[in-house]
Amino acid sequence: MTSSLTIAFLATCRMALCIIIMCLISAEPAPAQSSDAGLQASLGTLSTERMLADIRTLSAPTFNGRLAGSDDDVQSAKWVAQELAATTLQLPPIMNGSLMFPFVSGKHGTPLGVMASIIPTSTIQPDPELRIGSVDQMTISSLGVDYLPVFDSPAAHIQSRISFVGYGIVDPARGIDDYAGVDVANRIVLFLRGKPDHYPKPVSHADKVRLARDHGALAYLTATGPILNPYEARRGVTGKPSAFYGQLPPDHAIPGAWISTALAEQILATPSDADRLRHLQEQLNKNGLSRATQTDHYAALRWNTVTQEGLLTNVIGMLPGTGPDTIIIGAHRDHFGRPAGLLFPGADDNASGTAVMLEVARALAKSDLRPQRTILFASFSGEERDLLGSRLYVARPVVPLASTKAMINIDHAGVGNGRLTIGVTGLEKTVAQQAGEPAGLASKLDLYGFFPGGDHVPFKEAGVPTVTVVSGGIHPHYHQPTDTADTISPDILMTAARYVLSLAWQLATEP
Repeated sequence: MTSSLTIAFLATCRMALCIIIMCLISAEPAPAQSSDAGLQASLGTLSTERMLADIRTLSAPTFNGRLAGSDDDVQSAKWVAQELAATTLQLPPIMNGSLMFPFVSGKHGTPLGVMASIIPTSTIQPDPELRIGSVDQMTISSLGVDYLPVFDSPAAHIQSRISFVGYGIVDPARGIDDYAGVDVANRIVLFLRGKPDHYPKPVSHADKVRLARDHGALAYLTATGPILNPYEARRGVTGKPSAFYGQLPPDHAIPGAWISTALAEQILATPSDADRLRHLQEQLNKNGLSRATQTDHYAALRWNTVTQEGLLTNVIGMLPGTGPDTIIIGAHRDHFGRPAGLLFPGADDNASGTAVMLEVARALAKSDLRPQRTILFASFSGEERDLLGSRLYVARPVVPLASTKAMINIDHAGVGNGRLTIGVTGLEKTVAQQAGEPAGLASKLDLYGFFPGGDHVPFKEAGVPTVTVVSGGIHPHYHQPTDTADTISPDILMTAARYVLSLAWQLATEP
C-alpha cells in the first residue's frame, strides 16, 4: 500500500500556545481484510526497541527535560513531528500563515513552520539555598533530598520564623480555620499537602498559597505528612520532595519550597515529642480544630528566578476515517526541564506515553485497514503547567468536540508491576475491559473511574468520554531527577502499546 503524509500547521494560537497539524492519509483504497485479522497484524508490528529508542532520545540531555515553553521543548516537538512524518511521506508547505522558524522540511526541501505567540516561562536558577535552624545557627538543606523550590516560584531572599498551619485550609462554613490562634504576618508558613479525610471539598495547592499570602506570610514550605491516605499509599508516595509548579500568576505568588517529610518532622519536633508532626496530623485528620503553632525554627530561602519568553507547542497527527466522527490518542511530551541546575529527564513521565503514542501511530498508518472514525494523535505540551496544551485543544478543537467520541490519554506507561491502571469516564467500563481481549491483556487490567489529573481532564469536563492508561503499581522516580531511560521496563511498555492499539481500534470501528 502506498502511503502519504500531509502536514499543515494551524495558526490557532491562544494563551500563547500553538498547534501543529499533521495528517496521515492513505493514498489509495485499502484492500479488503477482516478487522480482527488486521488488528492482529498491526499488533504484530509494534516494536519495543523503537519505543525504547524514542524514550532514550526524548529523555536525553539533548532536550534538557523538555520544559514547556522552552526552546528545548520546541525541538522535541520538531522531533515528534519528524517521527510522525517519516522519510517516505509527502509534506506540503505551511498553510495560512508566515514562517516563524524552520520546523520540518518536506521531501523537496520545502520549509515548514509554525505560527505561535509568546508565553513567559519561569526557571529557578542554579545553586538555590534553603537553610533551616535556630536564628543564630542555620544548616544548609540538601537540594533534591531535603527540598526542591516550587519551580514557578518568584525569586526568594527571605529569612523568618516558621509557623505551622496544619493543612493550610480556611473554611468557616465547615468550622475549619488552620490559621486560628497564630499570627503568620511576615512569617514563613509550613502546611501539609492534601487535605484531612473528613474535609469534603477539593482544595488545591494554589488555594493554600493564596490563603498564606492573604494572612501576610512572606513565603511557604509544604510537605507530605507521615500519615498517607489510601490513594497516596497505592501510588507509592514517599516523603521525598517532588518537582512541582504552584500554578499561580506572578502577582499572586510568594516564594515556596516542597520539603521532605523528615525535614518537616525535624522542624516540628520537641524534646518531649519527637513524633509531634504525626500526632498533629492525627488530630487534624479527626476534626477541624486548629493545630496552628509557632515553631522554634527559622528558614532562609535564597534563589533567583529568571522569566523569559518562549513557545508552547502541540503536535497533532490525523489518520482519516471513513465516517464523520473522531477519537483522540494523546500523551504529554513536556516535563520539568533543568530547574535549579537539576536535570529532570522525564523518561517514564512522559517520554514513555509519547513513545507508545508514536508506535501506535506507526502501526495504524501501516495498516491496510481504514477505521470508521478518524484517529487523531496528540503530543501535548504544558501538561505539567495546569494542562495548558490539552486545555487549548478543547478550546480550539481541530474537529468538533461533538463528533469526538473518545479521548485516550497515555501517561507514565513504562514502570510498575506489569498491570495497567485504566481510568474511564463517559463510557461503560466493559468497553475498556473488552478492548484488552484481542491483545491478550484482559487479566492485566484494573479499571477505575475518573482520575483527577492529566490531559484527559479538559476533555472530560467538555463532555468527551475518556480512557486514561497508566502502568500500574508504584512509580518510584515520579517527578524526580532519577526518572531516566534505564528505569523503563520493555515488557510494561509493550503491554501499554498493545492495549492502546486494541482500544483505539475498537473505539474507531465500533458502530
